[in-house]
Amino acid sequence: MAELVYRPVIGLARTMFKVWDLRIDCRGAENIPRTGGAVLVSNHISYLDFVFNGLAALPQKRLVRFMAKESVFRHRISGPLMRGMKHIPVDRRQGDAAYAHALDSLRSGEIVGVFPEATISQSFTLKSFKSGAARLAQEAGVPLVPMAVWGTQRLWTKGHPRNFRRSHTPITIRVGEALEASRDKYAGAITRQLRERVQDLLEAAQRAYPVRPKGPEDTWWLPAHLGGTAPTQEQLRAAEAR
Repeated sequence: MAELVYRPVIGLARTMFKVWDLRIDCRGAENIPRTGGAVLVSNHISYLDFVFNGLAALPQKRLVRFMAKESVFRHRISGPLMRGMKHIPVDRRQGDAAYAHALDSLRSGEIVGVFPEATISQSFTLKSFKSGAARLAQEAGVPLVPMAVWGTQRLWTKGHPRNFRRSHTPITIRVGEALEASRDKYAGAITRQLRERVQDLLEAAQRAYPVRPKGPEDTWWLPAHLGGTAPTQEQLRAAEAR
């Protein structure tokens, strides 16, 4: 039943990519296992990241079940779709249920998508990673697959209006080699190694990105260390503390 919902949604997404005239550059999809469970781990810079993460798994004929905040499942439009595609609701006040759900999915051979930063990074740099992805992989006995997306923030991100115009926006996706989550390692150590892998992939995606800001008013989507005007994590924390 789930795939009766998932596959038409994929078709719709692909149609919209053509309408928006996106230029998608995805490399490393072969690192996603063709069979068996895995935890797909990505940076998080846009409301649409899960769409492009899922796109990267399609060449391997895999569908990804994403962990997403519970409120999305209560929405009258997105809710039925999220449930139909077997995504996993996360209530941060009762995280044990979501963890158990994800663990069951992994043990049954599914790929589970996780954003270990938990929320969108408005600085467009990596925030600290929570250890849940590593713990899931350890307990289920499955690999962690790191990946990074870049350019998605130009379509729709926190604090900025949506831009779904036909504007040739490039989207760069990089998938890295799987990382084994050995049970004899501390989850925190695996998480640090995982974050380093995602950081390397993010930098590779940024180097490969084919366009630069058009002018001073278009620098908002670049992080400060790359010459952009996105707020730094320190600035964001200071603003929250006020």
